[in-house]
Order: sequence, then structure tokens, then C-alpha cells
Amino acid sequence: MRLTTKGRYAVTAMLDLAYHSPVKPVTLTDIAARQTISLSYLEQLFARLRRAGMVKGVRGPGGGYKLCRNTSEINIAEIITAVDESLDSTKCGGEANCQKEQACLTHDLWMGLSDQIKGYLEQISLADLLEKNQVQVIAKRQHHDSHQAIEIHQHIE
Repeated sequence: MRLTTKGRYAVTAMLDLAYHSPVKPVTLTDIAARQTISLSYLEQLFARLRRAGMVKGVRGPGGGYKLCRNTSEINIAEIITAVDESLDSTKCGGEANCQKEQACLTHDLWMGLSDQIKGYLEQISLADLLEKNQVQVIAKRQHHDSHQAIEIHQHIE
């Protein structure tokens, strides 16, 4: 299994949203700046996350995105799955048709690994990650750095 950029960025963006949205809705522009993720890519990811019922848009001045559920109710596997990322380590997508339409010699090994990865990520919620001191330190640094960048940009104009 190889987690692609889509899954990594979705988890990162959701963690950023979880950290910042208790104060006010968060714009994708802010997440893009803090996490150095393309705004258009974030728009695609958040469309999928919205369809999955994890986030909701808030319109108008001061609008942006908020979580639809408590951070303890959203696990990492769910986020990855919501953006159409597979947690499957098999070559056959779990269909057991990997070799001449039948299971290959190592099919059960890779299915077991897939189950372990999925089980691990299902046990970790956004709340669990937010409790980690390192996440708090990095989020504060990113918030500070993004505000400094905005002030510099405004001063130049």
C-alpha cells in the first residue's frame, strides 16, 4: 500500500481545520497557505469531504469550513477513504483475482496487512492527533508564520 498525496493532504487539511475551526470557520486559502497545498487541490478534496459529511461550508463574511462532527468522531481511515484513497495493500483490490482470476500465493498476507493498516488508522481520531504536543507546537508555528507572511505582503503593497 502506498498512501498518495491525496490521502496525506486530506488528513493534513482536516487536522489544520480541526485545530483552527473551533474559533471561527477556516478558509481553504488559509489552509493552503499554512500547509503549502494548492488551493485548487484543496477545493477538490473538500468537495469530497463535504459529500462524506465531514465538513460543511459557512457562507458570507467570516465564512469558510467547519467540521460537521466532533474531532473524536472522525478517524483517519475515514478521511482517507472519503477522498477515494484505498487502504488496500493487495494487487487485486481485495478481489482475490490477482493471478489468472484466482488468489495469488501471497494474497492473504497482503489482505492481513491491509486489515492492520485500516485498523490502526481507524483507532486514531483527529482529537487524538490534536492532543499531541508536537502537533500543537507545529500548528502554532504555522499560524504565526502565515500571519507574518500576510503582514509582509500587505506592507509591500
